Amino acid sequence: MTDPHAIQPSALDQLPDRDPEETAEWQASLDAVAQAAGPHRAAYLMRRTLERAEGNGIALPKLLETDYVNTIPTAAEPATPGDEAMEARITAWNRWNAAAMVTRGAKHGVGGHIATFASAAWLYETGFNHFFRGKESQDSPGSGDQLYIQGHASPGIYARAFLDGRLGEEHLDNFRQEAGGNGLPSYPHPRRLPWLWEFPTVSMGLGPLSAIYQARFNRYLTHRGIKDVSASHVWAFLGDGEMDEPESTAALALAAREELDNLTFVINCNLQRLDGPVRANFKIVQELEAQFRGAGWNVIKTLWGSAWDELFQLDTTGALVRRLREVPDAQVQTYQTRDAAYIRQDFFGADPALAEMAKLLSDDKILECFHLSRGGHEARKVYTAYKAAVEHKGAPTVILAQTVKGHTLGEGFASKNANHQMKKLSVDEFKAMRDLLELPIRDSDFVDGVVPYGHPGADSPEVRYLQERRAALGGPAPARRTHALAPLPAPADKTFASFDKGSGSQNVATTMAFVRLVKDLVRDKETGKRWVPIVPDEARTFGMESLFPSLGIYSPKGQTYEPVDRDQLMYYKEATNGQILNEGITEAGSMADFIAASTAYSTHGEAMIPFYIFYSMFGWQRTADQMWQLGDQLGRGFLVGATAGRTTLTGEGLQHADGHSPVIAATNPAALTYDPAFAYEIATIVKDGLRRMYGEAAPGEDPNVFYYLTVYNEPMPQPAKPSGLGIDEGIVKGLYRFNTAESAGVSAVADAPRIQLLGSGTAIHWVLKAQKLLAEEWGVAADVWSATSWTELRRDALEADAALLRGEERVPYVRQALQSAEGPVLAVSDYMRQVPDQIAQWVEQDWSSLGADGFGLSDTREAARRHFGVDAESVVVAALAQLARRGEVKATAVKEARGRYGL
Repeated sequence: MTDPHAIQPSALDQLPDRDPEETAEWQASLDAVAQAAGPHRAAYLMRRTLERAEGNGIALPKLLETDYVNTIPTAAEPATPGDEAMEARITAWNRWNAAAMVTRGAKHGVGGHIATFASAAWLYETGFNHFFRGKESQDSPGSGDQLYIQGHASPGIYARAFLDGRLGEEHLDNFRQEAGGNGLPSYPHPRRLPWLWEFPTVSMGLGPLSAIYQARFNRYLTHRGIKDVSASHVWAFLGDGEMDEPESTAALALAAREELDNLTFVINCNLQRLDGPVRANFKIVQELEAQFRGAGWNVIKTLWGSAWDELFQLDTTGALVRRLREVPDAQVQTYQTRDAAYIRQDFFGADPALAEMAKLLSDDKILECFHLSRGGHEARKVYTAYKAAVEHKGAPTVILAQTVKGHTLGEGFASKNANHQMKKLSVDEFKAMRDLLELPIRDSDFVDGVVPYGHPGADSPEVRYLQERRAALGGPAPARRTHALAPLPAPADKTFASFDKGSGSQNVATTMAFVRLVKDLVRDKETGKRWVPIVPDEARTFGMESLFPSLGIYSPKGQTYEPVDRDQLMYYKEATNGQILNEGITEAGSMADFIAASTAYSTHGEAMIPFYIFYSMFGWQRTADQMWQLGDQLGRGFLVGATAGRTTLTGEGLQHADGHSPVIAATNPAALTYDPAFAYEIATIVKDGLRRMYGEAAPGEDPNVFYYLTVYNEPMPQPAKPSGLGIDEGIVKGLYRFNTAESAGVSAVADAPRIQLLGSGTAIHWVLKAQKLLAEEWGVAADVWSATSWTELRRDALEADAALLRGEERVPYVRQALQSAEGPVLAVSDYMRQVPDQIAQWVEQDWSSLGADGFGLSDTREAARRHFGVDAESVVVAALAQLARRGEVKATAVKEARGRYGL
């Protein structure tokens, strides 16, 4: 059997030891301390030695965990500026009104959360009083700090806005009652309350991810010379339970790698999730500390309040610190609800040294420590942590602040597993809370059992103090500004018109056409610098490598190496002022980039034009939640789903074969979804998007939208734009006639049966081939239509239906466009049939559709299309079947066609 005390092989054995005798002496000294004073004393000395080494600049791996105590000791706490007593009164009013608002709303059954803000109140109030810059900050005018507020704490933010006069009682009484137009959204939501909220945060995990990329985008703006926002600081308020979400920690390494010291995470460690403890049998603070330290973050633990100082001074043996480290979170929560006798027995009774210490403590002292005294509940502790965070350079900071969920709400709430679902306090509980907070609210103010709102008066010392502090920091916060930006000048028409002539005999994929358009647009003298190309490590797949040397890939480090392909024309070039955001293999990170860039017009008063190009399968399927976040945040820009469709990406198979993204995109009201077939359509759509989002939107148009374009990797000849009126209008609205049987030169006899073929994206090419086959082999005349957006056609039709119900006469555009078209309609898409079927109910002609339903597969394009029944021959058979049902061709023609084409 191996001796457990024997010295085991070490990686250090590989390194030469120039003085083995000296090494042995150090080891022997450590052994002697452990034997004489105990292993805990030896560990303490080792920790002190490592601290000294770090302070002297000696490079050593850092310990990932520290003791379960505050990072900054009481003796090192700076004096807190301001009037602590005044700030306590302000916080008391906000606690009261937050709870009152939710309780009053409970009678309407709309719910709300009380316990989160109760635990986090001082985390917010300290920031509002001393740290969070507003939009009028002299340090960062027009930008200020960016605040990612924890969603369940929103009642506390509303309460503060009520105190400072930005909200009235009627607003608070409409909490979660928005249908009347004067309500407050349940959570931070820019689209619903655009003057207050900047960032939606309640899709948990997306807030921390977005905060990291927002801090990174701030650096991008500064390094590129767009706007100096180096004084802006990003604050993300998170719950310890929220850190379970993988997105919450997905980009920690990026933040450390790029030294984002303009970023602070504040994690409210009340040790509770929605249903119970976060780490019932473990310690979430220690786990998070190790995770963040390992990723390279500066970690500040603010765990215990000042009442614990006496206990730590009595801990001469280290027994208290050891016990705090070993007690699991669920037991800490239990201590908060139990009496002093239980705590004496269970906590102090576990160690003789602690039992002796407990004899020196009164029951009141024990209850004060275990029931009330947490670092996150004391303004001085929180101020100390925030000050250390903003002064730390070279790395982002996370503050792990321990609190009690439901603090000050009474024994029925504090640390109870069910408190997240508890939506109201009783009148008696409110009166007890009033007494605890020492608020001047009378019993007679509770009329008919309704809890009153409390306000010290618009000219009270509390309100004046609050407003003076916010004025000194640059105005109210949180606050969203819709800056009065001048429309961006439109790029020259020739940039777009160059696509109208087509590509002649040259085969060009629409992906390449889009990239070429962007290359032209980024050269524009007025707006070129405002384009933000974003790609998740697939630039070469999409033919974007030519942009590397001309635009550069953004890196705060610049390029510290000589690229292997430096002697090539399209070498890999990184630069501090690089324009391209090449994010590596992270669609979620790329979307977070896009959101930051797409909302810079409001966050910083700088209109940026992001386009994010990605494998279409890895867009809406993988990151649709962030695309909702994008719509919630009123983002603007272009999402480009490349290698689109079910059958165009040969060989990649099921996981890459996208047949459904437009269906998912159609569910998002802010997404304008287009499936263009030709290069000139892409140019027309992008031109209109720039006008709508960044130029002069037409009356009734919402500029706060984003465009989703599908582009294909299938090289095909690009035709010239058809002549005639209404082509551009049809492209933008979603449908126009590309040709007729006659104009295509494939018309049959004058009285031939006629059918209308609608195709979108790459399917237009099968439709055009089918048009020719129908005429030459079956005597059928087919007109071909390009359906650039099934979704926009549907939305227009839905709006027309709603107008009719209001008594207005309006005909859907799709019906107008097809009103004189003869014969039935057959719609074809490289997506599932549900995509074109969106418009079926508004088409007066007989309707049928073809699409690539089911799972994708690996094969050639031709084989895949035959498999799904969407190739040209399948279109011919489907067209003949429609005409046969109408008696316009012989029924035998369908069987004959199937045999001829081997279907």
